[in-house]
Amino acid sequence: MPSRLSGATPRASRPARPGPVVRIDAGRLRGTGEAYRQRPLYVFRGIPYAESRAGDLRFTSPRPVRPWSGIRDAVAFSPAFLQPGDPASSEDALYANVWSPDLAGRLPVLVYVHGGGWQVGAGSVPTFDGAKPAALGNLVVVNFNYRLGVFGWGLHEDLTDPDTGLAANWGLQDQAALLRWVRDNVASFGGDPGNITLCGTSAGAVTARLLTGAEPTRGIARRLVVISASRPWAPTFALTPQDARSAYERIATGLGTTVRGLRHVPAPDLQDMWTKLFEGPPARRRLVSGREYRGPVADPATWVAAEPVVPPVPVLSVHNHTEGSFFTDPHSISFPPAPPAPANEAELRAAVREVMLKCTPRVAEDLPAACLAVYRAAAAQEGRPADPLSLWTEIWGDAVFRYQIVRLAERHASHGRTPQYVMEFAHPVRSPHFGTPHDATSKFLFGSHAHPSFVDQFGDGPLERRLSDAFVDLVASFARGEAPTSAHTPAWPEFRPDRPSALILGGPGTARVGTLPKLAQLRFWDDVDWIPGA
Repeated sequence: MPSRLSGATPRASRPARPGPVVRIDAGRLRGTGEAYRQRPLYVFRGIPYAESRAGDLRFTSPRPVRPWSGIRDAVAFSPAFLQPGDPASSEDALYANVWSPDLAGRLPVLVYVHGGGWQVGAGSVPTFDGAKPAALGNLVVVNFNYRLGVFGWGLHEDLTDPDTGLAANWGLQDQAALLRWVRDNVASFGGDPGNITLCGTSAGAVTARLLTGAEPTRGIARRLVVISASRPWAPTFALTPQDARSAYERIATGLGTTVRGLRHVPAPDLQDMWTKLFEGPPARRRLVSGREYRGPVADPATWVAAEPVVPPVPVLSVHNHTEGSFFTDPHSISFPPAPPAPANEAELRAAVREVMLKCTPRVAEDLPAACLAVYRAAAAQEGRPADPLSLWTEIWGDAVFRYQIVRLAERHASHGRTPQYVMEFAHPVRSPHFGTPHDATSKFLFGSHAHPSFVDQFGDGPLERRLSDAFVDLVASFARGEAPTSAHTPAWPEFRPDRPSALILGGPGTARVGTLPKLAQLRFWDDVDWIPGA
């Protein structure tokens, strides 16, 4: 769910020609003419897709942009939405970015929702530069910012918007507004409004799945690419409605105002109070839920209660071989940073208990030992390491992510009415990093593994370039309405749990079709009914 923080322009984008001008609903825009691998691109950055909700308009639903006269420059990224660790971030940040290889075309559209635990991230970060998938995939690529943290993901009736009646999940409302904006305007950039694929990673994948089934946005996205997608699950990834109300009331009291008055306090003060409310181990906090992240709160009015466990559109589901290594690698730039690794059995059991406490308020005394016994047996049977760091990493990744990803894919295969393709991304990172962590996939989908910020970890040799090209091919062909295909991978069938049908991209060789690995250890979570309904 985390994302790295930087607004620097990726090296793949190079100004090359005079700026193109397009007309959208709100007025004319001037972008830049650029190139990727000698292929022309037209790029428009910092396009307002909704009116600013800063200041007195905080906690209100997004509104359409007011039209402007003349030609508005769209040549620079907007600031990221206000977030920890980025002093340039701003509450005025509801902007989109578009990459198009052909302004006169009618191309498939890929709308990407960034991750970051609903706390950090932006469309401007180098990870999500759309140049490569646009140029190599012949797609119109759109990414964007949305409201984060206390400003985007909560619920309180005292914050009800007088016009829409909505009082929750303002970041999700922003995403819905963006999707409608794309439908109404993407033809101006050479995109086909009837052929939109919604894609997201981690937190972005969770909400992308919500948007495919939500009444206000149903039917806009024709396909769904979900990468490392959990569910909006309290207490791990969301506050309960009651805890959300309590959070705003506690913050208001601490700032000497009312919940309604939170619209008028300085944004940094509000952000700081929210951050402090969730500091320290979850078991010691005043609120029971929101233990790892604070994402969509269950609220029928903003569609979270109607989450489609089996999405109503074709799905390409991707996860990483070791989701947990992002969170346990001390060398990784994660948010929050990795805790110290366990060095012995006692520390390992305590660390496993802490992982479990991210997902449930109570952990039986013998549960960590029982979990470790299953994971040790599975590692021995499959010839994998069983040292404390490896076991802790596997349990973290499975408990929080991979268990429900795999089980949801199996459910879709059994009950879904649309095609589904399942991929495990398995390309290992470079030492001193380890595994294939939670954030690896985006680096290869966008080709940002070669960016100076990431190349030491992810590499940029012939194999990495081939894997990235394959990833783009697969997503682009899926976005065209085809079975995902690439010259670098074998034929990829629809997913069936009872036969080898998952694509393993990376690891030994470039790609193979087989059964998903490490299934034996997931049965532990079935036995303890870890996520009812998953």
